[in-house]
Amino acid sequence: MSMNKNTILGWATLIMIVMGLLLIGLGAFRYDDVAGWGFAAVGVGFLANAWVFSALKGRV
Repeated sequence: MSMNKNTILGWATLIMIVMGLLLIGLGAFRYDDVAGWGFAAVGVGFLANAWVFSALKGRV
């Protein structure tokens, strides 16, 4: 199975969505202090990057 650029971007998008949701979940449920805000902010950043990767799929 050959992986082209679109397949790699698809896998990267999926991995970044999972990591973003995991980080937001850690920030919401695990840490009650200021660190929770940091985890949630980084999780939102991961979701934004996944959105960009998804938008680039088919154009690269």
